[in-house]
Amino acid sequence: MSDRTMIRQVLLFILVLSLSSVHGQVSYSIPEEMAKGSLVGNIAQDLGLDIKRLKSGKARIYTGDSAEYIELNKERGVLLIKEKIDREALCRQTTPCALDFQMILENPMELYTVTIEIIDINDNAPSFGKSEMKFEISEIAGTGARFMLERAVDSDVGVNGLQTYSLKPTDHFALQLKNQPDGSKKVEMVLQKPIDREEQEHIKLVLTAMDGGEPQMSGTLQIHVTVQDANDNAPVFTQEIYKATVVENSPKGAVLTTVRASDADKGSNSLVTYSTSSGTAGVSDLFEIDRDSGELKLIGRIDYEKQKHYQIFIEAKDQGGLSDSSKIIIDVSDVNDNSPVINLISKSGSIPEDSRPNTVIAMMSVNDPDSESNGKVNCGINENIPFTIKSTSNAFYSLVTDSDLDRERASEYNISVTCSDEGVPSLSNSVTLTLRISDVNDNAPVFERTSYEAYIIENNTPGLSIFTVKARDADWNQNARVSYILEDSLVNGVPISSYLSVSADSGVIHALRSFDYEQIKDFQFRVKAQDGGSPPLSSNVTVKIMIQDQNDNAPQVLYPVQTGSSLVAEMVPRSADVGYLVTKVVAVDMDSGQNAWLSYKLQKATDRALFEVGLQNGEIRTIRQVNDKDAVKQRLTVVVEDNGQPSRSATVNVNVAVADSFPEVLSEFTDFTHDKEYNDNLTFYLVLALAVVSFLFIVSIIAILSVKCYRWRRERMFYKSNGNLPVIPYYPPLYADVGGTGTLGHVYNYNVCGTTDSRKSDMKYVRPYSQSIISLDGTQTLPHAQRDKLINDEGDNQQKPPNADWRFTQGQRPGPSGAGGPPEMVMGTGPWPNPPTEAEQLQALMAAANEVSEATATLGPGTMGLSTRYSPQFTLQHVPDYRQNVYIPGSTATLTSNPQQQQQQQQQQQQMLMQQQMATQHQTLQAQSSEAATQPEPPKAAQTPASKKKSTKKEKK
Repeated sequence: MSDRTMIRQVLLFILVLSLSSVHGQVSYSIPEEMAKGSLVGNIAQDLGLDIKRLKSGKARIYTGDSAEYIELNKERGVLLIKEKIDREALCRQTTPCALDFQMILENPMELYTVTIEIIDINDNAPSFGKSEMKFEISEIAGTGARFMLERAVDSDVGVNGLQTYSLKPTDHFALQLKNQPDGSKKVEMVLQKPIDREEQEHIKLVLTAMDGGEPQMSGTLQIHVTVQDANDNAPVFTQEIYKATVVENSPKGAVLTTVRASDADKGSNSLVTYSTSSGTAGVSDLFEIDRDSGELKLIGRIDYEKQKHYQIFIEAKDQGGLSDSSKIIIDVSDVNDNSPVINLISKSGSIPEDSRPNTVIAMMSVNDPDSESNGKVNCGINENIPFTIKSTSNAFYSLVTDSDLDRERASEYNISVTCSDEGVPSLSNSVTLTLRISDVNDNAPVFERTSYEAYIIENNTPGLSIFTVKARDADWNQNARVSYILEDSLVNGVPISSYLSVSADSGVIHALRSFDYEQIKDFQFRVKAQDGGSPPLSSNVTVKIMIQDQNDNAPQVLYPVQTGSSLVAEMVPRSADVGYLVTKVVAVDMDSGQNAWLSYKLQKATDRALFEVGLQNGEIRTIRQVNDKDAVKQRLTVVVEDNGQPSRSATVNVNVAVADSFPEVLSEFTDFTHDKEYNDNLTFYLVLALAVVSFLFIVSIIAILSVKCYRWRRERMFYKSNGNLPVIPYYPPLYADVGGTGTLGHVYNYNVCGTTDSRKSDMKYVRPYSQSIISLDGTQTLPHAQRDKLINDEGDNQQKPPNADWRFTQGQRPGPSGAGGPPEMVMGTGPWPNPPTEAEQLQALMAAANEVSEATATLGPGTMGLSTRYSPQFTLQHVPDYRQNVYIPGSTATLTSNPQQQQQQQQQQQQMLMQQQMATQHQTLQAQSSEAATQPEPPKAAQTPASKKKSTKKEKK
């Protein structure tokens, strides 16, 4: 193992120790070329972490700029292979090969270093840079002549790397290996038996390179030797090892060093040519040796960060084929050509303002590929901010709080992290972090004043807004939302909440009741302002409410006392001089200030020239000498008025007796009380009479208006009906229709005829048809035999005695006027009518009353009246059976099962209606022409076939 490899291992070990001492470290070993998704290790168990912590802390893998070969499964807490790992591509010849990365946790921030050692497997066979080599060796070459062979390269390391060589056949040449300081081997072919061109001009050899892996792998090189004639001196280098130094980023074509080899031969055999071996990978792309002069030139770009040392094997060969080998070691000098690279591993966008000092805000790694002072990095942040940056381990830094934070002073910080190396000139890099300070409820609300005073006039309206308290909170959002609360206290033994209320949002204080200055003049309470934080903070303030007086109390007279039962009088002797003090009116006002300033005035007096009242003191004094002519009884009315706006007043009556003795006064003042009572009673009666008269007047107006409206509505209704009044049928009380198959015993059909101007005239009714024949004097009913005879004479057919199958002609059937049918129409049979019900009797009484009221206007002398129509002598005999036809009272239609009979009835009804209309128009014209004459006769009923038939019956009778 070379010194270089040992140094790297020591540095990696120190780095692992430093990381583990600060954050915690775990290591794993895995072979290369593991399949994707293979298990590396249970990191949660190895670090003692809970899987919930991995989820809540948002655990993630940080690899910097390197490729991500490993992934974290937070559900299981294990590390898995993300990409297949090739140790040779990752570390080349460096051993041990370690893959370093960090696992980051947040809330709080934690960093764990994970080291995974990649174990080499034998997946690469040794290989040569050339497939064959050719040598020209003189036949006089002595035994022991050395010839350098191409070295094989194996990308594997350790036991899997290149282990040995073999050369076959071994008749003339043997293989010799020499260990080099860097751990490599120099391969030479040594002539151990003289060769003879005449015996064998061409010799073929095979060089085999083998590793120590399992299974063992190998590579071969073909060697062709051509035997030449005499060249007995081989070239010899002046130095066994050449050393050179080159600065990285040197320009192409720069000469690094010159090698020399001498040959003791003369002529062409002394000419030496130089060449390089291709055993070192990448050398031919960076360096070139001049074949003739031996100058080593730079043909590529040297980068210290990629490789710091190079070894070049060179060979000097003469024309006879003899050669010598040497080595050039090139050291690359570093130049400060790389700025520090800052990688943010984790950062917080915001932190609460109550965070403690040394709270981690961000973690970052800073790398500078340069070496020594050029690779030493120092990081700092901008000044005058409460943060600092600390180096936690090699190339890792943490940004932490340095002092207390206050969001109300600064709610956001822009932190610039600048990292610079120690090279000349120094190179630097910077990154800016924006950090917001989240609010914490650390400020209580503050009122705008230390105390408040407010004024309110008494007799205020409940709910009146008095004033507003205002508090501000320096916090933000919900923590700054202020609510106002009225603290509990008592005012005169009453809770303050019954006097006032405060709006929780606006702080407006409202009065809940009307205040009275005379009861309470001022009071104070406390209002608490509380924010919406958790826990909430609060402050309170004292508020004093002062009630302002209002002139709401009239003066009260204390003296003289006004009583209704007794009479008090002041005596003034007739010898009183000017200015004599009669009495003093004493009054008080419950108000205060100018509202309580009282002034006294004399409103009425029996003798105004005798007395006066003091404006301020209320003293009643005489203003002249009292004489004998002055009346004994003196009544003074004094008005006491305050100074409010508007002013209020009170009156007092003062009785003064101008006399020298008490009996004289008593005789004069006995009627004072009686006069007062009389005046009081008189006033009461006057007011009562005025109220009654007003009430009667209003009732009369309402009644008149109601009558007017009623008449107007009746006229409007008749106009709209165009004179067509509804027909009200009358159902006689004798019979009822049973099951809709029979008919009523008597039918009364009233046809109302009128014109549009007949609303003021009497209505005429057509007399109903009845089968009872009543005498004209209304006192006798004809016998049944005579009645049947008359009916049979008038009818077209003879009525047969009643039996189970009797028939009745259409002309003899009761019904509307002109509704008779032909005599040959076949009739049906039906049941006998039932006795009348109570409802039918009541209906008949109502119809009878209506006919009584109308009879005087429609029926002349000798006309059949109600008493004769429904006399006790009226009996039912020979009631016909109406089984075939059903008659609807009040209608001109007769329901029948014969269609021809229905058509004839409809035609007769139309003819009857036309006759009624013509008769009505004729009567209207006669009535208009006779209006200027004497009192008109009552209008006659319209002539209908039924009425004509009745007239004929009367004439016959």
